[in-house]
Amino acid sequence: MDEKLSRVDPKLLELLVCPLSKGRLSYDREHNELVSEKARLAYPIRDGIPIMLVSEARRLDE
Repeated sequence: MDEKLSRVDPKLLELLVCPLSKGRLSYDREHNELVSEKARLAYPIRDGIPIMLVSEARRLDE
């Protein structure tokens, strides 16, 4: 994967919140996802763009 596409701008991460829980997100570099521990969801990042849709998120208990 292209190194530029696998990074998340820290400033963007400060602004984004989980659309379900409104909680903070953390970046999971290994899976290239933004993780909401509160909602137990992981939002994918595709082509450098976070997909902040609950319907696209992966449940963390899976």
